Amino acid sequence: MLDENVKSKIESSINGNRVMLFMKGEKSEPMCGFSAQVIHILNSYGVDFNSENVLADWDLREGIKEFSSWPTIPQLYVDGKFIGGCDIVMELHRKGELEPILKV
Repeated sequence: MLDENVKSKIESSINGNRVMLFMKGEKSEPMCGFSAQVIHILNSYGVDFNSENVLADWDLREGIKEFSSWPTIPQLYVDGKFIGGCDIVMELHRKGELEPILKV
């Protein structure tokens, strides 16, 4: 069961940032290829986004998976809505469907 403190931290990050990426590593130094790919895609749109390094917090790393019912990281949220992991973000980007989601 998801710890209430972890849930509150996740909700605060999602609700406090229009575009929020839960990833492995930092924006400037991703620690996995999937996180790096999502950062590259987001940067290609020039979108401002915040991120949370799940490697720095085991409870957050496991908690975000339970919160979203999605087993992998990275996880992208836009306007409080779960968009998906790397595969979904890449597919939306390829189809030209990601830009309208990211643009205000």
